[in-house]
Amino acid sequence: MIRVGNIKVPLDFDFSQLERYCSDKLGIPASKLRSVKLSKKSVDARKKNDVHFNISLDISAKGEAALLKRIKNAVPVEKFTYDIPRVSGVRRPVIVGFGPAGMFAALVLAQAGARPIVLERGYDVDSRVKAVKKFRTTGKLDSECNIQFGEGGAGTFSDGKLTTGIKDRRIRYVLEKLVEFGAPDEILYMAKPHIGTDKLRGTVRELRKRVISLGGEVRFGVRFSGYEAEKGHISAAIYTDSDGEHTIPTDSIILATGHSARDVFELLYERGIDLSQKNFAVGVRIEHLRTDIDKAMYGVFAGHPALKAADYKLVVHLPNGRALYTFCMCPGGEVVAASSEEGRLAVNGMSCFARDAVNSNSALLVNVVMGQRFYYRTFNVGSEDYGSDHPLAGMHFQRKLEERAYNAGGGGYSAPVCTVGELMDRQLGDGFGRVVPSYTPAVKKALLDEYLPDFVCESLRLGIAEMGRKIDGFDDREAVLTGIESRSSSPVRINRGDDLQSLSVRGLYPCGEGAGYAGGIVSAAVDGIKCAEAVINK
Repeated sequence: MIRVGNIKVPLDFDFSQLERYCSDKLGIPASKLRSVKLSKKSVDARKKNDVHFNISLDISAKGEAALLKRIKNAVPVEKFTYDIPRVSGVRRPVIVGFGPAGMFAALVLAQAGARPIVLERGYDVDSRVKAVKKFRTTGKLDSECNIQFGEGGAGTFSDGKLTTGIKDRRIRYVLEKLVEFGAPDEILYMAKPHIGTDKLRGTVRELRKRVISLGGEVRFGVRFSGYEAEKGHISAAIYTDSDGEHTIPTDSIILATGHSARDVFELLYERGIDLSQKNFAVGVRIEHLRTDIDKAMYGVFAGHPALKAADYKLVVHLPNGRALYTFCMCPGGEVVAASSEEGRLAVNGMSCFARDAVNSNSALLVNVVMGQRFYYRTFNVGSEDYGSDHPLAGMHFQRKLEERAYNAGGGGYSAPVCTVGELMDRQLGDGFGRVVPSYTPAVKKALLDEYLPDFVCESLRLGIAEMGRKIDGFDDREAVLTGIESRSSSPVRINRGDDLQSLSVRGLYPCGEGAGYAGGIVSAAVDGIKCAEAVINK
């Protein structure tokens, strides 16, 4: 098979005619073609008067050696394979958490015949949808099952973005399995693939069914509460449910709890597990009208039926020595309540597959540097915050900011919001303009200075203006800012060695985003696979 890349085609290109394109444009006779598949598709909007697609094609044909010499940008490509060895006679491994890392760890172990047992604090995806809907409509939080906890992890209630900065052959396995379980085929070739929270829910459900059909087990509504060890090696996992405490004999625990399982961080610290601080970021969500972002990114081509809602990715370096950057951009989406603890507020972004909601939103984040002490006009950082060298200082810092955001919103998980104009003027006005906040259950006008550190507020004031020079209208005074975005990554790293096992106890595998080794659905899934491989090889 050969891959031909860097092919420019217009927006109205008929993708059902790929074989004809190969014959007419690449000069490959139809009689020699065996198959043609789209391997990559991206939008090139650098020139607003010439928005088009760039595509790559995987072609199987007779005489490929000659085609490689003749066709520009043609390279050989091998068919992807991922082989999982079978194991037998092993103690059943335990996986804590059923987000992307835990799901793919469970899938690989189940395919290997290891019959994994998954412990998930939240509920199955269908029950979880009901719990999240109740929270978003009534403000009544279920601290055990919410946008952070439950089947599929936090990604199930996001945009389902599958972009990643890592390079790993396992990525293809992840994407192919997601398609097998119901994700759209296009994630295999889109340059910026996404599933959407509506389609991701069914995909997660089918993946769980496969794990169970292969001998695995998923226990919902149970909380990991500890472990037993003998001579420095895991000998059992302990969990609690409504019936009390239970012990599972095992010599392998994959800890894939996600970045919001703060009780697990505290448990590990108390047990003396090697932990360290990790840089993270805080900020807000910014919302614009989707049509405005589309026009800014696509120019006169905005609204073309072949184009989905436009996305963007920005970073600006500021005169105060900091950087402001966008994260987890959700075209045609909404800002959602992402709290998991009583009296603490957090928000996130979510979009469905169609990305057709009125607003587009993105996180606007400023990095918090570990071990650095800050003093703010609005509040001081004490020894319990991130000015300390305590391994959990970042977690305490997050909690304090979330408590302040909760209070700024007036309680009841009402989110504090203001417009960009109000941020710049440092003064609240009445109502909203063209952009209406999408957050539910409720919002309350509040300046960011009420709950965010001065260095974040200053960076937002400087950075939004700078971003407006890169994307027309980004600094629209009527754009809405909703806080607080505090869960973009884990503030803690559970340290592990090259064999992926904890430095403190053998048989414990810190895994995924919560352990500090991933940054999104795909990288977390890949890390889950790596940990599963380590268990199999052991």
